[in-house]
Amino acid sequence: MIRTDDGIDLHVEEAGSGTPLVFVHEFAGDARSWEPQLRFFARRYRCIAFNARGYPPSDVPHDPAAYSQDRATDDIAAVIRGLDLAPAHVVGLSMGAFATLHLGLRHPHLARSLTAAGVGYGAAPGKRAQFRAEVDATADRIAEEGMWKMARSYGRGPTRLVFEEKDPRGYAEFLSQLAEHDTDGAALTMRGVQRERPSLFEFEAAFRRMRLPCLVICGDEDDPTLEPGLFLKRTIPTSALMVMPRCGHAMNLEDPDAFNRGVLDFITWVDAGRWWERNPETLSGAIIAGPAGR
Repeated sequence: MIRTDDGIDLHVEEAGSGTPLVFVHEFAGDARSWEPQLRFFARRYRCIAFNARGYPPSDVPHDPAAYSQDRATDDIAAVIRGLDLAPAHVVGLSMGAFATLHLGLRHPHLARSLTAAGVGYGAAPGKRAQFRAEVDATADRIAEEGMWKMARSYGRGPTRLVFEEKDPRGYAEFLSQLAEHDTDGAALTMRGVQRERPSLFEFEAAFRRMRLPCLVICGDEDDPTLEPGLFLKRTIPTSALMVMPRCGHAMNLEDPDAFNRGVLDFITWVDAGRWWERNPETLSGAIIAGPAGR
């Protein structure tokens, strides 16, 4: 357990040794969601996965004020500081990817690199009101029905159907673990972290100043993340964009081999000191030729 500055104990799992690599799960996941990554990366890295607050065996505070985007970000920082990992490679999915990007904005000295996968739900222009309405309805259903029942509906969101189509056993395991989540923790996380987080597009100026190496990963059937993914690629000077074909939201589980290889290639470049800022001339607007005389 790692204790945060507001007294919350976070359950942490660790495997391997070497350069630290921290995994931050999505709303529908927990530390177990990173098992395919822990088994792969622990062969050469010190891997850490933790359960967010509200996800037992981490503490489940019942005060709504204990849940926010800033708290989710600070919890990553607490794990990194508590285990003396800085600077660490940080890999986040969805809710965890939002927190990973905010870590890069607020605590850049704690990170060696950032991987933001499946990030952007509710962030695209014009989608804010729809996203909040869907979050409110989902949180109400979780509170009324219990997570064990609501898991089946949540797990059949449009960006998760491809998971079931190509890996029924993996999808069934995902649903089973989701159904075990704490009802109060899930509802409070949905309302405090998901609903209230600011749009990524509000941080354009800050992202343009970011210099941490950043890999953005999208599944091509995870529609709500495609436009935000392009925005991040075009905005963060040190970013790269990877699009995984025929892949939905839980890409690290749907296609773990491609996900792992993409992340491994990225962090290998970073550790070799060979990750650089984008050449501004690639954004000149020209279609065919460079400037005259070059």
